[in-house]
Amino acid sequence: MKRRARVVALALSLALAALVSGRHGLFAHAHGSGGAMSPAAATVPHDRLGTLDFTPCELKQPSSGETTAAWCAPFEVPENPAAPAGRRIALRLALIRSRAARPEPDPVVFIAGGPGQSAVDSYPQVAQALAPLRQHRNLLLLDQRGTGGSAALGCPRAEKAAEGRAPQSGFDAAQVKADTEACLAEVEQHADPRFYTTTDAVSDLIALRKALGAPKFDLVGVSYGTRVAQQYALRDPDGVRSLVLDSVVPNTLVLGQDFARNLDEALRSDFALCGGTPECAKAFGDPWTNLLRLRDRLKASAPMVSFPDPATFAPTTRALTTGRLLDTVRLFAYSPMTAALLPTTIHAALAGDYAPLMGQSALIQRQLGDAIDDVMGMSVVCSEDAGLLETDPRDAATLLGAIFQQQTAAQCAVWPHGALPADFHAPLKSALPVLILEGQYDPVTPPRYGYEMLKTLSDGRLLIAKGQGHNVVGAGCMPRLVARFVKDLEPKTLDARCLDSLGPTPPFVNFNGAAP
Repeated sequence: MKRRARVVALALSLALAALVSGRHGLFAHAHGSGGAMSPAAATVPHDRLGTLDFTPCELKQPSSGETTAAWCAPFEVPENPAAPAGRRIALRLALIRSRAARPEPDPVVFIAGGPGQSAVDSYPQVAQALAPLRQHRNLLLLDQRGTGGSAALGCPRAEKAAEGRAPQSGFDAAQVKADTEACLAEVEQHADPRFYTTTDAVSDLIALRKALGAPKFDLVGVSYGTRVAQQYALRDPDGVRSLVLDSVVPNTLVLGQDFARNLDEALRSDFALCGGTPECAKAFGDPWTNLLRLRDRLKASAPMVSFPDPATFAPTTRALTTGRLLDTVRLFAYSPMTAALLPTTIHAALAGDYAPLMGQSALIQRQLGDAIDDVMGMSVVCSEDAGLLETDPRDAATLLGAIFQQQTAAQCAVWPHGALPADFHAPLKSALPVLILEGQYDPVTPPRYGYEMLKTLSDGRLLIAKGQGHNVVGAGCMPRLVARFVKDLEPKTLDARCLDSLGPTPPFVNFNGAAP
């Protein structure tokens, strides 16, 4: 199952004593308690907003011993929103307190990407970027159903069996279907995957807003989270104060249709930086040509490579397949810092030194596996996009080819499909204040998506981060600009000249860095 995620798909600590002893409490703007507390409950530090009681908690950070101080509240919803008396699921809800003594009444809601990322688990990666927003507002983190601590979908037995097989040289539709059937049988023991879609996630957010006492939300969505935010604005526009959409996935987009061409365009732009740097061009020639040569070599024969595991340093041996190469190249293209490594990594592999590429592959795949629930992603893609995916002849000449379309078709022939609103893929036509953020070299949601979405927004603004890739809310002065936008709600007059200082990471000429 993780193979699909690799093709589809990317902390502030507060002193608990200060949170508990603050004179104004967590929600200085809350009106009343909403009900009497029992004597036992009164002894526990708590704050109530609407019908939810928040108590101090510590959020564990994946692959780390560190924690994030927060406030958590139990929050349950029906698995099937149309059947409230049926099976219920618990969603993980956390709140990171504002630094203000009296926070503004409209909280910031962070919506993670994927599909399949946990908002709570991915928060440490965006904490610094969102920190200016917390100067005046509380920050809400709700793990989308099917992810993290919210009834995560998963099929560990099926995944382990698939990972134990020898790597294949090509796409095997029959094997993909068999793996999907095994995963589905495991998932259906505890969940109905038809109800883990974007539409169901929006229903949960609407229920959360009601439970909180119906404040307006300032929505900050990243990547796939931008689609969730747009769908929320369509279903509950009165509940939205502002929208920040980082690396936007327009409602009109068929998820995955452009993946192959977008990657090629981004890589060519990244590699052009090497061609424009004399030291890089002299050392590696044309990185694009080198990548094609390496791909063709691995198609003919996948070598077994021994290398130290980058996390444990234990001796490891794995096959370097074409799929592993392309997975690594695609994911490294997401960030300008890792994209800068590609020319030297590809050149080393062509010279027979495969260990750096394999080490980088193992590291990024481990991080991806920890970050994304790809099983939940199938519920989203199979319900919302699979029926609209088409084979494009132009993809045959790309690095990825039609692998996403092929795998999606095989998986979604097996995976149950949830209901889809008739207007799901309609563009967001809105007068809400909207700030769209795009990276110049984004390999999955390029700037043209932002331009497309801007056409139907009467109060929207697009900011492009020069030289950057996917997810740019933390780039340069962008956190300050986002905070200013959420404060003033004036996207068109926002002074964004500070972004002019952004640029690409110079390409590495060896593993020590760029040329001096």
